[in-house]
Amino acid sequence: MFAAGYRCERLRWWHLSALMPLERELFGGTAWSESGWWSELAASGRDYFAVFADPGGDAPRGESRLAAYGGIVSEPVHGGVSDVQTIAVATRDQGQGLGLSLMEVLLERARARGAGAVMLEVRADNERAMRLYEGLGFVVIARRSNYYGGGVDAKIMRRRPA
Repeated sequence: MFAAGYRCERLRWWHLSALMPLERELFGGTAWSESGWWSELAASGRDYFAVFADPGGDAPRGESRLAAYGGIVSEPVHGGVSDVQTIAVATRDQGQGLGLSLMEVLLERARARGAGAVMLEVRADNERAMRLYEGLGFVVIARRSNYYGGGVDAKIMRRRPA
């Protein structure tokens, strides 16, 4: 499912030291705090995954680099609706299909947890992400004005499982 040279595994607390710089780089002022990440990883009904770029040649496995991450919440209190919490791909790894592969992992988790629908929010100016989500069957159902600040709206999207 992931391109050669990449591997996906559950996101764990020990990955946060690699995740936090990427989180700040990609999301700036809307980045989650480290304490927020700790809370997310400790909470029930959440599935977070990390994608690593493995080094080639004879480099030790410990030198792999965080390339992408994402997570989804699927709890009974959400009424059978899963919610994609975040998805991020490092700038240098974009264009490798990691976003699509990671979304497929998240959608599979939603199906496994019995979700009747999957929701997400996306910056209205993020055309690349919008195309990805639309290609996976998501449709815009609402818009939140100035959700990201600076006049940037959020589009709320929903997908019903196949």
